[in-house]
Amino acid sequence: MVKVATWNVNSINARLPNATAWIQQAKPDVLLLQEIKCEADKFPLLEIQALGYHCAIHGQKSYNGVAILSRDPLEITQEGLPGDPDDQQARYLEARTAGIRVASIYLPNGNPVDTPKFQYKLDWMDRLKVHAATLLKTEEAIILGGDYNCIPEPRDCYDPKAWAGDALFKPQTREALREIVALGYYEAFREIHPQRVAYSFWDYQARAWDADHGIRIDHLLLSPQAVDLLEDCDIDREPRGQPKASDHTPVWCTLAA
Repeated sequence: MVKVATWNVNSINARLPNATAWIQQAKPDVLLLQEIKCEADKFPLLEIQALGYHCAIHGQKSYNGVAILSRDPLEITQEGLPGDPDDQQARYLEARTAGIRVASIYLPNGNPVDTPKFQYKLDWMDRLKVHAATLLKTEEAIILGGDYNCIPEPRDCYDPKAWAGDALFKPQTREALREIVALGYYEAFREIHPQRVAYSFWDYQARAWDADHGIRIDHLLLSPQAVDLLEDCDIDREPRGQPKASDHTPVWCTLAA
């Protein structure tokens, strides 16, 4: 069995005690991190290696940044999303490890929608679609995991009306995600829990966690070869309730060996 998890840690150095505690408890074989908010030389490499993990890091000073941790060695296959050589934001990292190909994805937020940030988000999703289609041609077991900053359906949000004008829930964003899935990917959580209402993000404002005013924006997309091995998938709420928690919580899936 291979356990793969994704987690937007909202600064790996600020959340290091939370992250190491969860890693020791949950024991993922592969962990995809987003929003590490540091360059590679500031990543807590020694602390993570001490837990038994190899690390691949695509960092950026103070913002963004993605990483892949694995118990097995990592072969980096793509650093940065192809399609725009001028894009310097660290939002995509891909590697082979544990017999599968994985990508850690931190998709742009896109707000405010009346600024270039929203078009950047949609353009980024178009580039992801092109690359995701290319990956399917390899016929490998692939997991594209991360913070997609997209609420797929109304049931994935505690109050759809409140989020109607947000970039995470705009029709264009949801359609772009559907188009990526329609290439031939499967959303792991919905494969295991077709009807369940669950969230992976709760804002720090307005006591959202206490009221369970959450949204589901962290996803694991599996290629056909990966979904054939899918055994389980869930959202681990426990880390979000800890002191100094990230506003996201881990999502994980297990594949048969």
